[in-house]
Amino acid sequence: MDLKRALKTTSAAFRESIVPKLSEYIRIPNKSPLFDSDWEAQGHMARAAELMANWCRAQPIAGLKVEILQEPGRTPLLFCEVPGIGPDTVLLYGHMDKQPEFTGWAEGLSPWEPVLRDGKLYGRGGADDGYAVFSSLTAIRLLQDQKLPHARCVVLIEACEESGSYDLPHYVEKLASRIGTPSLVVCLDAECGNYEQLWCTTSLRGNLVGDLVIEGLTEGVHSGAGTGIAPSVFRIARTLIARVESDITGDILIDELSAPIPPARIEQARAAAGVLGANIAGKLPFVAGARALSDSPVELVLNNTWRPTLAVTGAAGLPAMENAGNVLLPRVELKLSFRLPPSTDADVAAAAVKQRLEVDPPYGVRVRFEVGSSQPGWNAPPFAAWLETSMQEASRATFGRDAMYLGTGGSIPFIGMLGERFPSTQFLVTGVLGPHSNAHGPNEFLHLDCAEKLTVCVARVIADHHGRLPG
Repeated sequence: MDLKRALKTTSAAFRESIVPKLSEYIRIPNKSPLFDSDWEAQGHMARAAELMANWCRAQPIAGLKVEILQEPGRTPLLFCEVPGIGPDTVLLYGHMDKQPEFTGWAEGLSPWEPVLRDGKLYGRGGADDGYAVFSSLTAIRLLQDQKLPHARCVVLIEACEESGSYDLPHYVEKLASRIGTPSLVVCLDAECGNYEQLWCTTSLRGNLVGDLVIEGLTEGVHSGAGTGIAPSVFRIARTLIARVESDITGDILIDELSAPIPPARIEQARAAAGVLGANIAGKLPFVAGARALSDSPVELVLNNTWRPTLAVTGAAGLPAMENAGNVLLPRVELKLSFRLPPSTDADVAAAAVKQRLEVDPPYGVRVRFEVGSSQPGWNAPPFAAWLETSMQEASRATFGRDAMYLGTGGSIPFIGMLGERFPSTQFLVTGVLGPHSNAHGPNEFLHLDCAEKLTVCVARVIADHHGRLPG
């Protein structure tokens, strides 16, 4: 590959075509169905799908076929096919649905209005994961521009990843004969430790989400009349959470949620910590005086990738501050989000959490844990020699630095599903969700230089995939 030409072509594509189209996409509030129950009637997801499909159809890629599949009651799926040479298939994956707005956007920034500032495109969904389809097809275009052979390529862009990808297994099954058995999967929905080199994801944590509901009274009562007689449901919530999580260290106290860490992953964590150092904690917006859970960068990497954790992500039953009278609350509900080690059985974990929270409720109050979803994690198979060499050479040629390996603290349900379906497939799971890009929070941005270089790296890997030697 003529690297200089590829970088120039990619930069021009982003500047002239991709950034303007991504800006249009950011303006569409196509929140994932979990966050917008009226998503189909709103029509935002359909608009996003059509926007992407129209851009795809305009690309100068020989043999490209583009279609939107949508069945009644299901989210749409953008499906692209590009013919190639030989029997192999490369599957490239991304998603178009978005997280909700969230609060705290900086002055001049907002979720639904794109802002280009200092080489970053701000707005909801640009980095997570709107850019994926644009980078995927641009990578294929680079190969065809330079007349480099490649395998048949299939691009899947789903519309409910942020809701657990519940429609994707149906579409994958329906399209099984058209997808075939990919020998390489490229996923552009993961994190990167920095923006200066290629980061290859080696594992993903699973996710268990559920609602902890506690009911002590049939209605609220004056706190002066009720406290000291009836227990506080909020105190009971604290007591129950302490059954599953240490309130001192944050360690999870249920054995079924833990798993041994493979030695190779520990070594990769050490290498990544050696590169990132203080930036592992520094990427987070701590308030002045706050500090991370550990002073050891290695321990922070392992905490974030291979150890179970709990976050309380929502609450109901607590009045807004301005409406909080002196009332003993009758009910409280907390949204619990557990991150699970890659090799943990998510269903076993869900059953264990439910049993621990519901057994022997304090004071006989009503307690239930309603499991919303339990998604398994993923531990990557060993990299084939050709892929490891390709990733390293692509990173050195494009970024000027070695590729790095790192687990990801989040989840991508599609990857776990494909790993089970195609156990011999090789995976390049990577992305642009680096320091401060803040995909689910305020001020989300796409680092454009990184995205451009990553696109060229993907093209290089697809070219090497076609030219690889057996084994």
